[in-house]
Amino acid sequence: MKPVFYERLGETVYQETLPNGLEIRVVPKPDHAKKYAFFATRYGGMDTRFQLNGQWLDTPAGIAHYLEHKMFDTQEGNALQELAKNGAEPNAFTSNAMTGYYFDSTDHFEENLEILLSFVSIPYFTQESVAKEQGIIGQEIRMIEDNPDWQLYVRMLRALYSANTARGSIAGTVESISHITAETLYDCHRAFYTPSNMILTVVGSVDPVQVADLARRILPQEGGPSIPRDYGQEPEAVAERETRLAMEVSSPQFLTGFKCRPVLEGEDRLRAMVLGDMACDLLLGESSPLYQRLYAQGLINASFGGEFELIPGAAYFYAGGESRDPRAVAAEIQREADRLVREGLDGGFFQQVLRANFGSNLRGLNSFENIAVSLTEGYFGGYDPFRFPQVFEAVTQEDVLSFLRENVTADRAVLSEIVPKEA
Repeated sequence: MKPVFYERLGETVYQETLPNGLEIRVVPKPDHAKKYAFFATRYGGMDTRFQLNGQWLDTPAGIAHYLEHKMFDTQEGNALQELAKNGAEPNAFTSNAMTGYYFDSTDHFEENLEILLSFVSIPYFTQESVAKEQGIIGQEIRMIEDNPDWQLYVRMLRALYSANTARGSIAGTVESISHITAETLYDCHRAFYTPSNMILTVVGSVDPVQVADLARRILPQEGGPSIPRDYGQEPEAVAERETRLAMEVSSPQFLTGFKCRPVLEGEDRLRAMVLGDMACDLLLGESSPLYQRLYAQGLINASFGGEFELIPGAAYFYAGGESRDPRAVAAEIQREADRLVREGLDGGFFQQVLRANFGSNLRGLNSFENIAVSLTEGYFGGYDPFRFPQVFEAVTQEDVLSFLRENVTADRAVLSEIVPKEA
């Protein structure tokens, strides 16, 4: 395996691409007893339309998440139970762009890794088990749909996007998952759970060569074809300006979102993430003039915050929380962004936020999970996440102002509100 040493971080990452196309990253931590393995496929909630064997297929919303639930079933029983018996703590998740399976353990690591690689690469479904899961996931979906935070977020995405598959829920709907069969699950596994569409990342006190050898022995020899995906042809304009829903809440809640310009693969993605996070803190952070003013006026409370998100073919910037006057807060956010673009940033505050964001990225290296997920996202996005020091070094005030000027504008804004039901 090829070692890459990052002098500024004091980290070494061992890398290898197996003949079947599987990418492997190992970050040795010889002074720790814990070992963490993350096995992921570039297949998530947004991948509902794709090309397989020359034909475009449309699959039900929520199928990637459904497949994640069913992958723990094996002919012998349940992989979660097998891993737990070995002292491991396993789990999985599905996001817009990936599905990841992972565990951490101190003992029996190689045995646990063999179980992980085996059950993820060898599916086992029956019509009976698939039908049973529909009831379980359907109940989960109904619970999520009763959550005001979920409704705020999903309705904001539907207001931002008219065609991009990001506008759909990762879990799907009760109706959409009713169309999932064992056959559709096998088709999606065959398309996306191939070594050349996956990456194995291991962090801890392990031998990188042994990790690669075990993967080479367990996984299929063939990598699988590249799968074209269609996320929808999204126009520049937002789908709708406002959305409002009455629910059982004690006070109004809101999210104001901005439809940002999408970012292609490569180091531009890493740079965009740094700029988006910086812009978020400079405009909305607890130390920002806007936050201090809105808090003093009683328009926001500690629930207020914002984020920048990058997903396939799309990007968005959003902020929100509880407020007695969501429209006033949304208007103030826009006014403050316009003021910063017009008058510029305070140099001292910019340096303070730059140092804080760099420090946050540096502290992320203390988490085995964060390291593994970051390396996975970087591989799928075509960039090296461990190059963040060089990106921070090159960021200027004008870069952040350009981000605000291009993305946080009135014509790109939407407002999602949840208001109390009238008595």
